[in-house]
Amino acid sequence: MNILLLGSGAREDALAWRLRQSPSCDSLVAAPGNPGIGRWAERVAVDPCDSTAVVALARSRSIDLVAIGPEAPLAAGVGDSLRAAGFAVFGPNRAAAQLEASKGFTKDLCEANHIPTARYKRTETRADALAALPGFGLPVVIKADGLASGKGVTVAETRAEAEAAIGAIGDSPLVIEEFLRGEEASLFALVDGENAVLFASAQDHKRVGEGDTGPNTGGMGAYSPAPVLTAELEARAMDEIVRPTVKALAAAGTPFSGILYAGLILTADGPKLIEYNVRFGDPECEAIMPRVEGDFADLLLGVAQGRLDDVEPKLSDEFAVTVIVAARGYPGTPVGGGSIREIEAAEQVDGVTVFHAGTAYGDSGLVAKGGRVLAVTATAPTFGQARARAYRAVDQIDFADGFHRRDIGWRELERGVA
Repeated sequence: MNILLLGSGAREDALAWRLRQSPSCDSLVAAPGNPGIGRWAERVAVDPCDSTAVVALARSRSIDLVAIGPEAPLAAGVGDSLRAAGFAVFGPNRAAAQLEASKGFTKDLCEANHIPTARYKRTETRADALAALPGFGLPVVIKADGLASGKGVTVAETRAEAEAAIGAIGDSPLVIEEFLRGEEASLFALVDGENAVLFASAQDHKRVGEGDTGPNTGGMGAYSPAPVLTAELEARAMDEIVRPTVKALAAAGTPFSGILYAGLILTADGPKLIEYNVRFGDPECEAIMPRVEGDFADLLLGVAQGRLDDVEPKLSDEFAVTVIVAARGYPGTPVGGGSIREIEAAEQVDGVTVFHAGTAYGDSGLVAKGGRVLAVTATAPTFGQARARAYRAVDQIDFADGFHRRDIGWRELERGVA
C-alpha cells in the first residue's frame, strides 16, 4: 500500500513508526509531519485541514489508505472529502466526529441511549451557565463544548473557581457536569461503522505537576495497558458504552469508522463515560504503538473498508511507559528554540524509542517548537522495568529548557504493580 498519514505530533510519529514496519506498507507520506516523522516517511508541506490540498496529494501519490491522526481534520470534514474522492480512510466523517468536536452532542447521545455518564446541563451563554451552577454540588466540572486540545476542562473545587472557568469560556456553548469519583482510564476500540472491537487500554496524566497538581495539559505521560481496567470492566465498557454509541450513530445514518477512544471513570456503580475522542490519544498512542504486533497497516485498511471481521488486532503482553518532555512554560506560553541533543543516546537504552512532538531544525540542529516536545517511550516485560527504562532514557537527553514529571505511573507504584 501507499499510505498517507495526516498530522505532525508525537502521536503521528508513533503511528508512522509502526506503519513503516508493516509488511503491506510500500510507501509512507506524511502531511506535514515533523523531524521525527521524517525518519519513517516522506514529508510534504500540506495543511491536513485543507481538504482540497489533501485530496490532490492523495491523488498525486496514488494513495491506497489515508490515516488521519489529529482531531481537527476530522472535525473539518477532511475524511468526508477523501471518501467522496474514492479513498479508503481511517478516521470518521465530520458528523461522527462530533463525538469529540461537541461535548454537548455526546452528552445528548448518551442521555438518549441510556449510556452511563455524569449528570449534565448544556448552556449557550455565560449568564445561562451561571444560572445553572446552583443545580450542581462541588466540585463541579466545567467543559468547553468544542475542541480544546485536551485543555478545555476545569474541575472547580469552589463556586469562585467555577465562575472563573465559565468567565474564561465566555458567551460560548459549554457543558456543566456533576463531579464523579473514581479512577480514570482510557479504552480504545476499533470501529468499522457497525462492529466495534476492543483494541487497547491506557492511563494518562493530564495535570502538569507531580502529584496530579496544576492545570490540565494535553498529557504529561501515559502507560499501557492499564491494569485497573480489568477484563470484566473492559467488557462492561464495550457493552454498556461503546457498542450502544456505535449503534446509535449507525442508526442515525452517521456511522463511525476509525478508532474510538472512550475516556472512562471507574465509579462504584461501574464504568461511566467522561468523554469521547475520535482518534488515538496523545500521549496514549505513543504507549500503545510499541505493543502492536502484526501488520498494522492492513488492520487500519480493514477498518477503513468495513471488514473488521476479517482482521484481528494483536498486542503484546509487554508494558509501555511514555514520559513527555515539555518546554518550560507549558501549558501556558512555552519557551521555544531550545537546543535538543542526545536523543540517540536515549534510544540506546533497551526498549526505548523517542517520538517527536514539537521539534524543528534550527541553525544549531534540533530545537524545541511547541509545548510538548518529546515523548520518551520504553517497553519491558513488567511495568516497573518499562518505567525505569523510560526515565533512564529521559535522563540521557540534553534539553536545558525542558521539564517532565518524575511520577508517571504513580498509581501502579502505589498498587505495587512490578
